[in-house]
Amino acid sequence: MITIGEEIEKFKSYLKNERRYPETTIESYENDLANKYVTFLKKHPDIDYKTITKDQIRLLLKEETEYKSSKSTISRMLSSLRHFYTYLEIHNIIDNNPFKGIRNPKKDKRIPNFLQYNELVDIIKSIPLDTPLNIRNRLIIEMLYATGLRVSELVNLTIDNIDQKRREIRVLGKGSKERITYYGEYAEEILDIYLDEARPELLQNKHNNYLILNKLGNKITSRSIENIINKLINDLAIKHHISPHVLRHTFATDLLNNGADLKSVQELLGHSSISTTQIYTHITSDRLKSEYLKAFPRTKE
Repeated sequence: MITIGEEIEKFKSYLKNERRYPETTIESYENDLANKYVTFLKKHPDIDYKTITKDQIRLLLKEETEYKSSKSTISRMLSSLRHFYTYLEIHNIIDNNPFKGIRNPKKDKRIPNFLQYNELVDIIKSIPLDTPLNIRNRLIIEMLYATGLRVSELVNLTIDNIDQKRREIRVLGKGSKERITYYGEYAEEILDIYLDEARPELLQNKHNNYLILNKLGNKITSRSIENIINKLINDLAIKHHISPHVLRHTFATDLLNNGADLKSVQELLGHSSISTTQIYTHITSDRLKSEYLKAFPRTKE
């Protein structure tokens, strides 16, 4: 009898070899399935994963809520389980997918955190162009801000994805959807320095087509980029949390504040639904209201 652990391993192989999902996505599925879901099943040995009922799924969700899991974390777990059980259904391991009728919890509307432009400039200027690693770190910040790339997209970017003459980047995003994004003159300048001076030193005569390399000349990881940004923020004593995704939020916010239309920003970010992009209009509306209240003469002090 095949265990759920073995089925999960087959599912991961299916995602990698047949669906061509990126490693970061597969790792996310593994965390939800091999860790959270399997732990739940071990805690309740009377529940068979092949015949799990709606009531038993509700018990899973209840326990996740009691563990203080966020609504977004629970939604992601449900998405992983739906995909896993669809795979089991397609391969005739189960008769139907019990997770299809389970709704995600309603997400709390959170306004994305973003950087003021002067904060961004301070971060960039704090990185001297004196070593290959510092040149690389400056490029990471410039590229995340200039392109709106997800950190997973940046680490998987190859030299071949970049059209330097047109300042265009071909990005393979979520669900293997391809899009084109762009970068400006500041990012172009540091990219040229990186490709001419820093990257050859980091590469150490190895063959590697990925754009961003670690100190050993290998592909950098998302976690390493997060650590690089954390160190920069700590050194500058910036008090609020800044992640690679905050730079993506800043990219979108600055575009909208400077007149870009919502549909264009949606395409540049690679959002499948414009409703996801609309969260940024709350930021721009708040800023517009603030400017109005400061400038309009008929407002109370």
